[in-house]
Amino acid sequence: MLPWLNPNDDLDPFPNLESALVEPNGLLAAGGALTPKRLLNAYQQGIFPWFEEDQPILWWSPNPRLVIKPTDLYISSSLKKQIRKATYRCTIDTAFKDVMVACASPRDGQNGTWITPTMLSAYSELHALGYAHSIEVWLDDNLVGGLYGIAIGQVFFGESMFSRQSNASKIGFAFLCKHLNEFGYQLIDCQVESNHLLSLGAYNISRKAFSKQLALLCPLPINGMAWQKK
Repeated sequence: MLPWLNPNDDLDPFPNLESALVEPNGLLAAGGALTPKRLLNAYQQGIFPWFEEDQPILWWSPNPRLVIKPTDLYISSSLKKQIRKATYRCTIDTAFKDVMVACASPRDGQNGTWITPTMLSAYSELHALGYAHSIEVWLDDNLVGGLYGIAIGQVFFGESMFSRQSNASKIGFAFLCKHLNEFGYQLIDCQVESNHLLSLGAYNISRKAFSKQLALLCPLPINGMAWQKK
């Protein structure tokens, strides 16, 4: 039976990560609440929430884990040319809620979304507290791409991205990596494997190796200068 977290106790501990299910990969626990304390505690342990509107809160820690070092980003020659053209403009934290709403929009082959109103509210609160951040990609004054995630220590935990123009999300991700490099971030969590992220240089590591990296990198000081709007 799946362990159930007390929704009234943010300190109710998560189960041992090695108890997560193999199928579905990484399902660890249910219940609890999406409070800032619970969410920040979860991310530092390599756990994230993912559930649909008609489900309880579900917590995941998949094995393996997809990650990328900001220094290891692969940019194809065609993408480099597109970035040099400066057709798109990238900003930080100027339209966080709009990015989340765009990420929640229906996509080809998908029914519904896991970015529920509850998730939107919870991550907006983390944004107000300085932990959740967004990258926006603009074409003129139109939001055409972007991503959002959580920054703790020297780790950026990517949550979702979207694109309304060719390569807009890749341009946003390249901007993120460049920005994280400037401020000493050492790791981006990409959660689970996707061809889109593999093409940018992401790679899989074991859950145990990921946990060890988090234990080293998450306690490091957060550089508040990194997330000033621009």
